[in-house]
Amino acid sequence: MVSRRSILRGLGVSLALPPLVSFAKGKPTDIPLRMGFTYIPNGVIMDQWRPSETGVLRNLPDSLKPLESHMSDFQVISGLNHTKAYANGDGGGDHARANATFLTGCQARKTAGKDIKVGVSVDQIAAESIGDNTKLRSLELSCDGVRKSGKCDSGYSCAYQYNLSWKTESMPMVPESNPRLVFERLFGNSSSSLDRKGQLKRRALNKSILDFALSGASDFSKRLGKVDHEKLNEYFTSVRELEKRIEREEKIRDVIPDLNSPAGIPDNYREHLRLMFDMMVLAFQSDSTRISSFLLAHDGSNRSFRDIGVPEGHHALSHHKNDPEKINKLAKIDHFYSEQFAYFIDKLSTTQEIDGSRLLDHCMIVFGGGISDGNRHRHSDLPVLLAGGSSHGLKTGRHVDFESVPMTNLYLGLLDRVGVQASQVGDSTGILTDI
Repeated sequence: MVSRRSILRGLGVSLALPPLVSFAKGKPTDIPLRMGFTYIPNGVIMDQWRPSETGVLRNLPDSLKPLESHMSDFQVISGLNHTKAYANGDGGGDHARANATFLTGCQARKTAGKDIKVGVSVDQIAAESIGDNTKLRSLELSCDGVRKSGKCDSGYSCAYQYNLSWKTESMPMVPESNPRLVFERLFGNSSSSLDRKGQLKRRALNKSILDFALSGASDFSKRLGKVDHEKLNEYFTSVRELEKRIEREEKIRDVIPDLNSPAGIPDNYREHLRLMFDMMVLAFQSDSTRISSFLLAHDGSNRSFRDIGVPEGHHALSHHKNDPEKINKLAKIDHFYSEQFAYFIDKLSTTQEIDGSRLLDHCMIVFGGGISDGNRHRHSDLPVLLAGGSSHGLKTGRHVDFESVPMTNLYLGLLDRVGVQASQVGDSTGILTDI
């Protein structure tokens, strides 16, 4: 019997392995619950996003149609508010506050200077308690560049708008947007000097992380049964395919050197999102971390979506003033984001755990944003979907309306599910147990 936390090591490589029967010291059913948060910007067209009826999900509105095959795997949660994202005397800046408040439930201090202040986010409350059980305490992802300072929205620091996760009330956990760097962080050695040495040698020999990790693995593989062999081969295939996709993007950058993004960041937004979702899947699958957040785009993002027939900027469209044409284009963007989330859920649902159950059944993934109606900057009755967790008692396949409670009450409920006892998250008024 070998340790459940066994790791294959090579030069500059520390490849965490998924849970295997051969590793299990306790019951195979002792599978950890993971917690993930994914953020969509600028609000949605609510009457095309929210199901018209509460109770069992039978039909999904147009914007959630991409998730139709997974109706039994998630719940739509209505009636959640972030009142601390409203001005409350601070004037403009709803996009900055939407981002800053989303995981903290706290009012951001209005400043563009160094005296930023908001609150500790729910993911970091969890990381403080259970983060030491894994290689990474938490994993922060984004498809935006890093902005840690400067003035962004109506006098608010860019730090509020470009970060979801906050370790302290004044220290954001800066997310990574380069898939290559995320990959190296997940599978590289914890020593940065060894990481760099390993990267250089791998590239000189044109060998992958997986090649180095497997170079001394023959004795290890002899101790595995048939089922574990198959499971490990599937995992290695996933790692290899993801590494190759990143390498393809880097080669494109070499051919077209004037592209603005750093090497490893796809020019295509859909591909970028999916690479980052794949990173989160592998992080959870390998138990490299049990806590992750993903800022798909910062609130106020004016990205265009020409691939789906929307050349205008997202933020500009969100102030639609009830123009039917603009509303139709916004609904296309909402559909696009649901499509990418469906890709993520597909991956989680086709990845098996140690007992044959799905990885999705051992994850709680929040998909939503800090604004409901972008035209009016409403922070009440937010668009929120909670996927997964059925093996841990979460009530999937339904639409429930809590009729105006703080979003942070949900977070207290999620913390309780992962075994973290917290008395408060931001403006919470009690624990939401009916999830």
